[in-house]
Amino acid sequence: MTRIAVIDHGAGNLVSIAQGLQRTGAEIVIAETPADLAGADGVVLPGVGSTGAAMRRLEETGFVSPLRELDRPLLGICVGLQLFFESSDEDGTACLSLMGGRVEQLRDTPKLPHIGWNDMDFVRPDPLFAGISADAPFYFVHSYAVSPADEAVVVARASYGRAFVAAARDGLRVGVQFHPERSGPDGMRVLANFVNECSEAANAA
Repeated sequence: MTRIAVIDHGAGNLVSIAQGLQRTGAEIVIAETPADLAGADGVVLPGVGSTGAAMRRLEETGFVSPLRELDRPLLGICVGLQLFFESSDEDGTACLSLMGGRVEQLRDTPKLPHIGWNDMDFVRPDPLFAGISADAPFYFVHSYAVSPADEAVVVARASYGRAFVAAARDGLRVGVQFHPERSGPDGMRVLANFVNECSEAANAA
């Protein structure tokens, strides 16, 4: 059975993400310390709230260096994706620097936060979205989005006022701005695809 560690850094969506991953057949470990990552085939970095609060919790619990050095698939969700980048305009926070670029507030929007269903424009194929229709909608709740230094990491964009990055990947690190655990069958397929990626990576190791 594929073992997935979900990092507990105080994110309010921890339980729903863990339950969604369990429905794919994965074994779930709630990682409260870096030692809990041992034996995991993949890691999920969830997140709601602010990047500053999330980074403070990761620093306090000692997860920053292990995440930077991780050699297994890593999925960032919402604020989890934003933490992949170098810094956030939300509160001037220095983030994990797993990818180059920064987090910026959404602009030219009807209102903030952006809450609701959006379809996406896929820039390139990615295993995270295998078997998912090009017009599938996903559920977003956010006021900030990532602005990568390298456009090559962008997997998909969505629009709210103007286009923003909805999914990004650099090697084994992949993140989504939407909430797959709240996005119905297509969101469950995203989680299942990540679990499958973790299984394949473990078998190839």
